[in-house]
Amino acid sequence: MGFFRKQLLNVIEWTSDSDDELMVYRFPVDGKEIKNGAQLTVRESQVAIFVNEGQIADVFMPGRYKLTTANLPVLTKLQSWKYDFNSPFKAEVYFVNTKQFQGKKWGTANPFALRDAEFGVVRIRAFGTYSIQVEDAKTFLKEVFGTTNKYYVSSILEQAKSMVVSSFTDYLAEQKVPVLDIPTLY
Repeated sequence: MGFFRKQLLNVIEWTSDSDDELMVYRFPVDGKEIKNGAQLTVRESQVAIFVNEGQIADVFMPGRYKLTTANLPVLTKLQSWKYDFNSPFKAEVYFVNTKQFQGKKWGTANPFALRDAEFGVVRIRAFGTYSIQVEDAKTFLKEVFGTTNKYYVSSILEQAKSMVVSSFTDYLAEQKVPVLDIPTLY
């Protein structure tokens, strides 16, 4: 029965479980053999990336789609005898969560120096909150999460915090605003 079950067309979808911090989820298909004609359903606040034979074949927005691969039910399995009955035509679908992940905290680890005309050199600390959202799923796959099964917000938080703190301190230094006027820049 296992052989026949693997030859059926796939229905590929991801309904987020209770894990609110999951950014990327690779749909588990046995042997990464998505069959030709498989149905893909992408929900609102998701983008699906279809990787066929090692290359990004398409990026799908919300909706229902029919996938085209070289894996034909039964026939591909029979023809792959020389590969120990493992299809050489690998295909994967990655679901990228495009919602905003809100309430992430940032702060300066140490006070940083700022030159002020009235007070001289002043040491300042700063903190706040920010949100993260994936805008370009294809670039996110290529440059950040790669081919992992799951990718969590916590995996990127340190880099994001570092970028926020760096941007904030650079901005304050460029503005040359008196220390007492900094609250007007909030």
